[in-house]
Amino acid sequence: MLSGAAKPGQKGTSLIQRKPELNVTTRREVLKYAGLGVSAVAASALGVTPNAKANIEPNVAHPPTKPAQTEVTDKSGKRLAVGPEIAWTKPAKGAAPADVTVDPTKPAQTILGFGAAFTDASCFTLSRLGDTDRANLFHQMFGQDQHALSMGRIPIGASDYSTALYSYDEGPADPDLKRFSIDHDRDYVLPTLRAALTANPDLFLFGSPWSPPGWMKYSNSMLGGNIRPENIPTYARYFQKFVEEFAAAGVKVRAVTTQNEIDADQGGRMPACPWPEEDEERLVTALGPLLEASDTKIWTLDHNYNLFGRALDQLSRPRFKKYVNTVAWHGYVGSPEMMGNVKQKFPEVEMHWTEGGDDYKSADYLTNWSKWGATFAGILANGPQSITMWNLALDERGRPNIGPFDCGGLVQIHSQTKEITLTGLYWALVQHARAFRRGAIIVASHDANGDAPAVNAALIGQPASSSTVTATPNSAATSRVYHAAAKKSDGSLVLVLTNPGDAKDITVACAGQTAKVALSADSITTLRWN
Repeated sequence: MLSGAAKPGQKGTSLIQRKPELNVTTRREVLKYAGLGVSAVAASALGVTPNAKANIEPNVAHPPTKPAQTEVTDKSGKRLAVGPEIAWTKPAKGAAPADVTVDPTKPAQTILGFGAAFTDASCFTLSRLGDTDRANLFHQMFGQDQHALSMGRIPIGASDYSTALYSYDEGPADPDLKRFSIDHDRDYVLPTLRAALTANPDLFLFGSPWSPPGWMKYSNSMLGGNIRPENIPTYARYFQKFVEEFAAAGVKVRAVTTQNEIDADQGGRMPACPWPEEDEERLVTALGPLLEASDTKIWTLDHNYNLFGRALDQLSRPRFKKYVNTVAWHGYVGSPEMMGNVKQKFPEVEMHWTEGGDDYKSADYLTNWSKWGATFAGILANGPQSITMWNLALDERGRPNIGPFDCGGLVQIHSQTKEITLTGLYWALVQHARAFRRGAIIVASHDANGDAPAVNAALIGQPASSSTVTATPNSAATSRVYHAAAKKSDGSLVLVLTNPGDAKDITVACAGQTAKVALSADSITTLRWN
């Protein structure tokens, strides 16, 4: 059974950026926190121009020639429902500034896609569905004529969302990696990935480790503790073997992050491994040459916004930068504008948002699409080319789970009845995935005051530490309308509007034309026009 699904017949920023202010001044202050995420040099490998200005006229704004088509998700029960056409007119002289203005002459990043993590727990949960139900769900999620998800994250060994603690080389020290084996993943992880690739052959997959094998670490355990520096060359070969053996099993891994949440130890409660900057540089310089043959890219940080200082430091090192041109970000601590600090210093660097999600115990877990629509607007306004959420699927109690957190799946599958429930986050994500397809270029959008969309510290209650956080702590202001816009390869434009508050009428402007748009309460509305 499928709960909350759209009927088959239904359809369904860069933005003007202010220069960000640095919120910390020293490396010591930066290291008080934990955070950062993912990026993709790999877009170019898929024929996607990394940072805008593809084969469309980037600095030309043509007036709309046809009414805008609309698609709506809201609290009345609509899910990607076809809405009314919106007519464009020339504004009256002296008219007030539009509530939202789209400026196609100011392009930013090129979109790679949207998706979620194929954790061991998610793949196990999905494997418990019947073959037909699973195939139908994957077609709905990943089919490009359906909900159009196109990104996937693969833990390299166990994460906290696994059925058991495991690596690909268990036992005593094995410096020659004679025991290396991905057999654990052959049961349900690799079959799940292959099924997703059947639904979308262009699915972009990247890997992230939570910990090296325990025997490589001082702690002799995957549950926290640092790697012994002398084992870093062996660990680089461990990465290489993972990429090669997954490829041999029919799953191409296009990028790897050096470490999930690189500054977090998690107190021995789950697989984790903090990396001093100098040790990460040793790993990158050992790993870079090994991955050249497979053209697998290396992404750094994979942690929260507030660790932008570490990313700035690492990217300033020539030996490191030789192999790394991408930063991966998480959204648990800090604000999206912090990513701008890296983009300002290194405009050529690519960025990806690689983890965030919900607590399944939250009262609005199934209905919080507006919170996430606002969150995505803030992310896209600050440079990431992709957005990948945490667990693709879990059961009604957020399981399987060997860690300390109460995360919910993008999709919830009941452990007994196998009922499939699509969450509020799911509907927000797929609305954006359908709007911003791979190759689309984010363009500037701003409100009547000239402000770009953002979900910033004024709108977020910040937790003390990412180690105590389950859900991404963003809350949308009900008085605002959040927005993200893009130009597609055919020259058409798309705008996603999120209204967390009551129903309201707004005006949208583009290239000298305006349109009146009625936004329903607690809604996400997509406009498409030529």
